[in-house]
Amino acid sequence: MSRLVNPHGGGELKPLLLSGKEREEELTRARGLPVIPMTSRETSDLIMLGIGAFTPLTGFMTRGDWEGVCDGMKMASGLFWPIPITLSTDADTAAGVREGREVALLDSETNEIMGVMQVTEKYTIDKAHECMAVFKTVDPEHPGVAKVMAQGGVNLAGPVKVLSESYYPEMFRDVYMRPAETRARFAERGWSTVAALQLRNPMHRSHEYLAKVAIEVCDGLLIHQLVGKLKPGDIPAEVRVRCVNSLVENYFVKNTAIQAGYPMEMRYAGPREALLHAVFRQNYGCSHLLVGRDHAGVGNYYGPFDAHKVFDEIPKGALELKPLKIDWTFYCFKCDGMASARTCPHGPGDRLLLSGTMLRKTLSEGVEVAKEFSRPEVLKILQEYYQGLEEKVEVKLHRGATGVG
Repeated sequence: MSRLVNPHGGGELKPLLLSGKEREEELTRARGLPVIPMTSRETSDLIMLGIGAFTPLTGFMTRGDWEGVCDGMKMASGLFWPIPITLSTDADTAAGVREGREVALLDSETNEIMGVMQVTEKYTIDKAHECMAVFKTVDPEHPGVAKVMAQGGVNLAGPVKVLSESYYPEMFRDVYMRPAETRARFAERGWSTVAALQLRNPMHRSHEYLAKVAIEVCDGLLIHQLVGKLKPGDIPAEVRVRCVNSLVENYFVKNTAIQAGYPMEMRYAGPREALLHAVFRQNYGCSHLLVGRDHAGVGNYYGPFDAHKVFDEIPKGALELKPLKIDWTFYCFKCDGMASARTCPHGPGDRLLLSGTMLRKTLSEGVEVAKEFSRPEVLKILQEYYQGLEEKVEVKLHRGATGVG
């Protein structure tokens, strides 16, 4: 019997992804249904539903769910949920969709039929209200706000059958794992307490420090890489995967950490997204989530520790998973090592603050990166990646200059 935390909602995992003959029959039938194109965010949410990461959801949310999640972080059923999981379309397309009927869900970027949904409800929403509730802003420069405001005018709700995981299992075969698979890995190793480290940047020394703190207090660590769509300038997942592998192989005790990838698209919703990360990490079998500075944030929209505070504001028992709240971390030259504001008595002048944004900026500008920023094996991989980008840019400029196009 598993000693891991229960999936969210207290039941069993509910993957909605079909396979084998059942999938083939459903796909054939789907080709004759009205088509609803999905954005990349909606496609990634559908895949998360498919693999059971959004257990116990059975499809896209109703108006009652949307209202409850926006205003009180709970669905119409009372289930705790921090961010709406919705599907939208334009008014003209929605007018041709009848409630009670099925539609095929199409990835608008690949033209692949990803699933089938029985439409139980059509409704309009106040997009600005959703943005203020989820992102705490309606600033169109916020990438999450921009996505919501660009949605179609009508939301469609209903249960789904998922027919594809798109390219993720093939492209990221070494790290892509469904919740059932990570749970099996944890059980094989005899782990009952597992901390998740959320990653969308290459691991620098602060990440390494957080990871090792977690390993001190838990049986093991899940280094959980986002392999979904990121914002411009973020480093591709395949490069980050190589960096993590190099770091774990050279600087971690064997069998204390597992790297995995998940397909959700970032919303950059700060505190609310930290809670969503907690929900689906619980489904992956994690008992704890590392929450550092500005978790899932972007720009200056959130305070550095708002994601810490939000875990104290949700109802007791809303989650089985617990946060591991870590203070600001940095390299201290006087301490001669990694430290946090809770452990280091020295002043700002002795500290090197580490961040993924700073690392990307330094590398992209071709400036030498201090050895205290990241391990040499990681920096080598990143430098090769950025050098490759520079070579591509140089070739493109040269071709344009000669009129080749």
